[in-house]
Amino acid sequence: FAVASTTKAMTAACVGILVDEKKIAWDDAATKYLKGFQLFDPFVTRELTVRDLLTHRSGLERGDLLWFSSPYSREEILERIRYLKPAWSFRGRYGYQNIMYLAAGQIIPAVMGKSWDDFITERLFAPLGMTSTSSRQEALRGVDNIATPHAHLDGQLTPIEWVNIDNVGPAGSVNSNVVDMAQWIRLNLNEGVLDEKRVVSAEVIKEMQRPQTLQRLDSLTQVLRPSTHFAAYGLGWSLSDYLGRKIVQHDGAIHGMRARVVLVPEERVGFVILMNSTRSQFHASIAYRILDHYLGGPERDWSEVYLKLLREQMEKDKAEEKKKNDERAKGTKPALPLDQYAGTYENEMYGTITIKQEKGKLAFQFYPAFVADLNHWHYDTFEIVYRNKAQGKDMLVFVLNASGKVETAKFGSVGEFVRKK
Repeated sequence: FAVASTTKAMTAACVGILVDEKKIAWDDAATKYLKGFQLFDPFVTRELTVRDLLTHRSGLERGDLLWFSSPYSREEILERIRYLKPAWSFRGRYGYQNIMYLAAGQIIPAVMGKSWDDFITERLFAPLGMTSTSSRQEALRGVDNIATPHAHLDGQLTPIEWVNIDNVGPAGSVNSNVVDMAQWIRLNLNEGVLDEKRVVSAEVIKEMQRPQTLQRLDSLTQVLRPSTHFAAYGLGWSLSDYLGRKIVQHDGAIHGMRARVVLVPEERVGFVILMNSTRSQFHASIAYRILDHYLGGPERDWSEVYLKLLREQMEKDKAEEKKKNDERAKGTKPALPLDQYAGTYENEMYGTITIKQEKGKLAFQFYPAFVADLNHWHYDTFEIVYRNKAQGKDMLVFVLNASGKVETAKFGSVGEFVRKK
């Protein structure tokens, strides 16, 4: 299975090994090791530390399409991140950010002269006996016992293709199984030692499990789990309390797969849940059933709880889809002939969108992976219908200038692309 973002704690541990060896320090400037690394705000570029990279407090929103199914290498992703404008103040709040974890992982080749992939294999997987675990998708070639990711398409649970996310590896590219992940769990419960072999110091493990960035408890958490009083992020771990115990855990989700790793250090209990579907919260229901059992909870029917939430979300999605359709202006047409929308549109961070006219309709391409038909919605707005159904749908809005020519195209929530030709 893909263990997705549960990889982040492994990357934090690898960075921690460099801290143990006094090659780096948590509070060193990131630019001390990442030469040429630059963010939109020069102040943040200067002040950002190794610790900041690992604690989701950079002030940046996710910008995940910079890596998801993109053609960009790890180096090019970090080169382009300078164009992502901050969404809130630096260190002002928690904001989940995969690309900062990529940056943290890239400190390893800068310091050690070897890739994050080689380092994590040599210094983590090998000592723990995680022989079926890898960080690159190519390692799965020729392996038969592989889970198939699934998505709900047209109301049916449908197998979909694996998505290669090697280019954001330190944030989530590890593939593993429950036997290997159990060894990783044992290491963390035993403060860095497995089978009398120290892999990482106890101090690093403790630092990873200390609150670094506070998170606000949402109203749903307060209703479902009233015994939870705090939430925070450590170094690669989400932290909270439940039934009087500190819970150290992390979720992972990537295109048809989901994972959760949970530790209860005081009880020396840990477990991993791996799924090959992402729609439901079934992994959460299993997790709380296990926690209730070990911590003496009331053993609620968490499957019923999360199924109810799923159904409510599905109804909400239907209502939003109906609202969108109801607000569609009927009987409108594009302001221009279709061939005048065709062209190349560029965004300095994400790259190029190509619009072509094919068989009397417009076709859309973003990266090699995102190919779609553009169906007229209303006025100069078109619905993007991806030919790979697992990618869903989006909207594209063309904006005309004072001369009546297309000047920009707004691509969903991704941003504005300026017409070049």
